[in-house]
Formats: sequence, C-alpha cells, structure tokens
Amino acid sequence: MMRLAPVAAALMLVTACGGGDSGATTGSDNGTAAPVGEPQSGGEITVLEDAAFAGSWPAGLDPATNTTGGSNIAMNQAIFGGLFLLTADDDGTNAEVSPNQAESYEMSEDGTQFTVTLREGIEFSDGTPLDAEAVRWNWERDLANPCTCKPTWPLAEENAIEVLDPLSVRLTFTRPYPAILASFPSANVNWIASPTAVQAQGEDDFAINPVGAGPFTVVENQLSSRLELAKNENYFKEGLPYLDGLTFQSIGGDQPAYQALQAGQAQAYEGLNTTPLLEQAQASDNLQVTVQPATSPYVVQLNTAIAPFDDVRAREAIYRATDFDAINEGIFGGTYDVSQSFTGPGGKFHQPEIEGYPEYDLDRAKELVEELGGLTISLGTISNYVATQINTALQTQWQEAGIEVEISDYQLSGLIQEFTGGEWQAMLQTAGAWDPAAGVGVGFRFASGVPYSGVNDPELDALLDEASATLDEDVRADLYQQAGELIAENFYAPFGLAFAPANIAVEGVHGPGLTTKIPPILVNAGVIWDEVWQEQ
Repeated sequence: MMRLAPVAAALMLVTACGGGDSGATTGSDNGTAAPVGEPQSGGEITVLEDAAFAGSWPAGLDPATNTTGGSNIAMNQAIFGGLFLLTADDDGTNAEVSPNQAESYEMSEDGTQFTVTLREGIEFSDGTPLDAEAVRWNWERDLANPCTCKPTWPLAEENAIEVLDPLSVRLTFTRPYPAILASFPSANVNWIASPTAVQAQGEDDFAINPVGAGPFTVVENQLSSRLELAKNENYFKEGLPYLDGLTFQSIGGDQPAYQALQAGQAQAYEGLNTTPLLEQAQASDNLQVTVQPATSPYVVQLNTAIAPFDDVRAREAIYRATDFDAINEGIFGGTYDVSQSFTGPGGKFHQPEIEGYPEYDLDRAKELVEELGGLTISLGTISNYVATQINTALQTQWQEAGIEVEISDYQLSGLIQEFTGGEWQAMLQTAGAWDPAAGVGVGFRFASGVPYSGVNDPELDALLDEASATLDEDVRADLYQQAGELIAENFYAPFGLAFAPANIAVEGVHGPGLTTKIPPILVNAGVIWDEVWQEQ
C-alpha cells in the first residue's frame, strides 16, 4: 500500500485560521454531478483522518475496549462490517437503518423485546462462524467494558440477552425501547468481533490485530497513525468489496490533508470543515466535495454542578451574550443553519425554533454580569477549524458583556479526560445524532449521571426516557420539543450552528457516504466501504 509522504511544513499552516447502480450520480457539491458508471473491482486507496478526531485510536480497535470508538466508525465498519448500516438515497433523503450482517429484526408489539436474525453462513476472517452465540458473547463483553460508544440500553435484570437458535438472539428491556434500531450504527455492539480470536490472541494483541467479518482484514496497525487493510477474501457479499486494499492515515488537520490530496498522496479525506479549503475544493476540477446533511448542532455545554454555572444568572448571561447568527454570517458566510435544539435539519425530530428560547440581548447580559459581581470562565472544545473559530468568536462576544474568557482546545483523548474529571466549566461540543435517542444524542449531553453532561434534572431525564420509550413517532417529536423548551427555560446550554462536515475524494473514487450523502451517525457519515470503488 502507498505510504503517505511528509508534507512540507509551510503547507501545514491553515490559510484562514452509492452504491454501484448504472447511471447513478455522485454526491458532489461542486457543480453538476457527472454520471457514474458501473463499479470496477481492484485498486487501493488511502483515506485521511483528522488526528484530533477519527485519526486517533490510542487504545486500538477492539470494539469493547476502544476509548475513542465513536470517532472510529470508519475503521470499525471496514474491519467488522456491522449488523446494521445507516443507508440513504444518494441525496441523503430516505435515511434508514438497514440490516447488513443481520438478515432481519423484529420488535415486539409492546416494544420491550428486540430480536435479531443473522444471515446464514457468515464467517469471520479466521473462518469461525458469526452466529447468535458470537453476538451474545460480544454484546455482553461490550456492555461490561468502559467504551464511550457502548449503548445505554434499558436491559432487563434477568435473561436480557438470549440466544433463541443458531442465528437468532433476543434483547429484553425493562420498558419499551423503540430507539434500539437507531442505536446500532454508532455503537460498539454493532461491530462483532471473533470470540475465538479474542480468546486466542488476548485482549492486548486483539486491540492491535482485530478480527471481524467485515470487508477488510488488518495488515498493519500503527496506533493513531496508520491502519493498512486488505480485501477480505472470505467476505459474505459476493463480488465485494471492490477495493483490493484500504489504508487509513492519521493527519494533522484539514490543511495538510488538502495538500496531500492535491499531491496525489491520498484519495479521500473525511470531515473537512475549514471554510476557505472547502471553497477551494468546490472550485477544483480534480476533487469531489460531498457536504453531508447536518444532524448534530454545536452547543455550549455549561457544567451546572460547579461554579459559576450552578447559578442560573451566569447561565442566562451566556445565552444573552451569544449571537450564533452573527457568527454564522460573519465567519462562515451563512453556510450553516442555526439551531435552537439538539438535532440538525438532517436528523429526526428537527425543531428549527423552540418556544421561549432566550434570544441575544447584550444589555441584559451586562446587567447579569454586573449583578454577579463579574464572571470569569474557561471555555474548551475539540481542536478543529470550525470549533476553534466559533470559540474565538464566542470569546469576543462574551467579552463585550464583561465576561472574562479563557479558551482551550483539545485532542479527542484530552477532551474525554476533561469531561471525566468533572471540573470543566463550559465546552463547545456537538449534540444530537440522526436519532436523538442514539449515539451522541441528547442524553449523552444532557442526562443526569452521564460524564459528558453538565445537567442533573429529573424532569428532563423523565422527558428523554419517555421519548426513547415511545413507539409513536409523533409523540416522540412532541416530547423532544418539550425537552428543548425545558433546556431553554433553565438556560442549560445555548445551541448554535448545525455543523455539516464534508468528505473530499479525488476524481475516479466513488462510494456511498463518501461521494453520496448519508446523514452523519455522529460527526462523520458512515461510509459503506465494501461499495467504495476506484476507476481503473
């Protein structure tokens, strides 16, 4: 496989801060999409991943023990495949969770049991069967480990996970849980590891050399640096994957990634968000740009457990001093939608406006700061272009209200440590998911007792629990509307831009989620790697 050559240091500076149906079109956003022909087999590509997010896997790629699993969806899907995948039409519409290694699923009428039936004959790349017993073994192991991407299923205390026959396994819940299906694509329980390989290799070695039943197998794994994969000759889908090889390469951000693509050192990059580079890519004849539907708005999380945000006046001051419309227009040229709640326009139950949402009011913010006798805070975020630009703008806006602000940015592992330490004050993060009950959904950021939440509110917990337990989608929408209103009423966290990442691919590379639109599961879209192909 091609190794990524170093990029000149001068180029490291940031300038300004599918499928295979004949006749399908690409998801490119840089002009009229060109027709795409029949998929071709063969070839190898290198995909770049930002070292601050998806390009970080310090604990390896064992679904049970991976500490950054939610950011490593691309690698997990390439190695393990997935029981289910989020699919969509090429333009991102009609998104749904579809069976993949699973053949079918069934929810009981009362919503308290969920049965998964597997496809017959699937084998891990070590030749052992992916059967119901393997799924049970994985689920129990996944849920017992501290991975940040394990689901919060309301499992029954007894017989929660039962093998019904060699291909069927059933989950039993304490209450109706219709969000179960939507929880799979972003959770470790979706990626089934070979029990035989885990036990034979030991957990430490398996984290470096994982064995799954996905389209690719591991050739070499350099943690948080480079992952080289080869075609799984034992893959269960006839004729797939199209590619002979796939390499994921960690890289230090959008600028070096863009330069590497231009230099021919890589063929794709997930999650570009630097606005000037996005505009350059859209104007290029050699690059395909696919801006994914926005599902996860930015939110300024406030830690209500400690000072100063245990005082509602301090929280209101932040709301009143924050003008996301001005940030969107001034920095991003109106590129993004501004949200007042926890799901973007590409996700389910999107609410563009929330009744009673506290509007920008600089005079009121100044009054509150004076009443408090001053306000000094620390504001953190992950290290990427959009987030750091927003944080700098927030610092400027808040200073106009008399708020003293210290800003910091973190790599993903450092960010997780800040949250779990519990002493953070304010964090700019993304909130929500395609379904707000799944993944890094509203509960991840707002439920009591969650280390990544700054809120402890039994009334909000009850609304979120009821929304995730309700079978009627219209009722769920109303409950999430109420939850949004409660968050606004208590000044828990002002929402901002509905962030929409872009995937960049060179001409001649195609595939669902890469050059077509699939709503992001967390931040990046779930590329369906077995259908990615390269013109020969």
